[in-house]
Amino acid sequence: MTEKVVLAFSGGLDTSVCVKLLEEKYDVEVITACVDVGQGDEEMEKAKTMASKIGGLKHYNIDAKEEFANEYITRGIKANAEYEGYPLSTALARPLIAEKIIEVAEKEGATAIAHGCTGKGNDQFRFEAVILAMSDLDIIAPIREMNLTRTEEKAYAESKGIELSYDKIYSIDENLWGRAIEG
Repeated sequence: MTEKVVLAFSGGLDTSVCVKLLEEKYDVEVITACVDVGQGDEEMEKAKTMASKIGGLKHYNIDAKEEFANEYITRGIKANAEYEGYPLSTALARPLIAEKIIEVAEKEGATAIAHGCTGKGNDQFRFEAVILAMSDLDIIAPIREMNLTRTEEKAYAESKGIELSYDKIYSIDENLWGRAIEG
């Protein structure tokens, strides 16, 4: 493994299995990076602990709360950035997360950025649009590319000894401005 990939990492099911998938199926070294946009110290610590347990080359926890509040949430509030009464908190966080992941990739000399998006939602487009606009890095999306279901991911995690800290059929995305639940 010679090429390095930076994985946008939350420590949840999708990104946890991505570490091993990237190493095994894509033959790359993985650097994980979790960007703190207000999901809480406990979630950030869980991501760091999970990254340590799974392996990979190294892990970054990046504090972007102040920038998210000042540059994104403030502008979102001024623009009434909501959909059917819900703030677009997740949508607004993705470009900043992508920017911070690009910074890590450039610092580490990575050739690509990876994410754990499944291909079902808009997150993949929000991440990838920023990565394509701001860098020349390749994009790898193992879960989407392999079309894995959550059941298949759980089985893969078990086969690789990845101990998940919870067993949910959905994911929660939380930041300074709100919370979103995906099924």
